[in-house]
Amino acid sequence: MTASHSPRPTKQSLPSDQLDADATIKDSPKDLATTYVKGIAMGAADIVPGVSGGTIALIAGIYERLINAIGSIGPDLWKVYRQQGGIKGLLDIWRHVDATFLLVLVLGIATSFATLSGFIKNLLDNQPLLIWSFFFGLVVATVVILLSEIKRWNIARAALFIVGIVAAVTISNLPPLTTEPSLTYIFFSGALAICAMILPGISGSFILLLLGVYDRVLEAVHSFNFPIIFTLIGGMITGLLLFTRALKWLLAHYYQGTLALLTGFIAGSLVKVWPWKVDELGTLAGDAINNVAPWHYPSGAQWFTTIGLMVLGAVLVSALSWWGNKTKPIDG
Repeated sequence: MTASHSPRPTKQSLPSDQLDADATIKDSPKDLATTYVKGIAMGAADIVPGVSGGTIALIAGIYERLINAIGSIGPDLWKVYRQQGGIKGLLDIWRHVDATFLLVLVLGIATSFATLSGFIKNLLDNQPLLIWSFFFGLVVATVVILLSEIKRWNIARAALFIVGIVAAVTISNLPPLTTEPSLTYIFFSGALAICAMILPGISGSFILLLLGVYDRVLEAVHSFNFPIIFTLIGGMITGLLLFTRALKWLLAHYYQGTLALLTGFIAGSLVKVWPWKVDELGTLAGDAINNVAPWHYPSGAQWFTTIGLMVLGAVLVSALSWWGNKTKPIDG
């Protein structure tokens, strides 16, 4: 990869340690409301297996800021606090990690899970062709938009794009593990899952499913099995802090190459969101995971409906991209 600048250069895309006190991003109430809505969109995407909230964050223009904020959390926070100490020191930490932005974004994601999860899961169970068609169009449009932002294509960036596609396709086609997970295994599964959630194009819940711990985690949450819950959370926190710092550095120093890789991940995820799916018996059961050609779909391709929903998904993500570029907060 060769170092290059973001095609959308802003101070918010720089690492937090390059932002001084006078370069803090100033969020107006309107900016915070916008962030909240984008959080809702991220949460809605995360509910669907195979669709990543990171994809929405990237297309909405907040991905770099999110990575920078999370990557700012680390041992250096003590140094930030010691500069003034007391309440002022705590406020410096709050600004250093962009906590207002993170809090509002998390509230949006939580709102989406609380209000939309039942609706989306009902569509997945009863109208899978419709929901998958919508997200297929959304992902295709996302890939097209992001490819247009990659400037000066070269062999290295093309190779990274292909690597991203191959990695996402390979992960999407892995068979789930069936071994009984230990606490150590759950810890590392949580770390891998949170890394997947951050990467556009790869679903964290799908990673848990592949690793054979998804059902175990759901059971633990339902039965309040705190050893498993806290082990998973510990793994997720560890993976989050370590992985985002590396990704933050890559985005700051090799933005174009990193964008090519991330776009490849998203393109590869198209095999997971392919609308026409059947189960092992070739029927439309709730666990249908095998892709088939549209003309082999048991209830017919339903071209008018599926293509219409694909276009709707593409239009919405294009509007989200335009809105994301228009509503970026002012650095000052």
